Amino acid sequence: MNRTVEANFFPQVGESIKEKACILIIDNNRDFAHSAKLALERTGRYIVYEENDASKAHQTAQGVKPDLILLDIAMPEADGGEVAARIESDPTLNRTPIVFLTALVTKSETKSGLQIQGHPFLAKPISIPELVAGIEQSLPARAAS
Repeated sequence: MNRTVEANFFPQVGESIKEKACILIIDNNRDFAHSAKLALERTGRYIVYEENDASKAHQTAQGVKPDLILLDIAMPEADGGEVAARIESDPTLNRTPIVFLTALVTKSETKSGLQIQGHPFLAKPISIPELVAGIEQSLPARAAS
């Protein structure tokens, strides 16, 4: 008995790639970045890229052109503030929202509305619902297709 199995690898109407927000995670902790990438992609709302080398972060951002950047503050090669400054000085990226990720603050400090270098931040460890909420608050309004 022959069977034909059909697989649809292309996005369905309503789930076009253009409708998904592009997120770039810049974090030297490969395990965190990869598990956050997988969890965010499972929501079906995001296309996620990761960069684990702070010295390559600006170049990766130029190639990806993300809708939002999740940026770790404490990295060995360059801290998140330095990476953010490079991105902000780039005319093609300077309007890209940056959300800092850090274990250097508490969850209550995150909720207080304080900012780091003018950017919102999220405290690590972070749950996926908290991460999604932080992303959604910082994503620019997207034009309806």
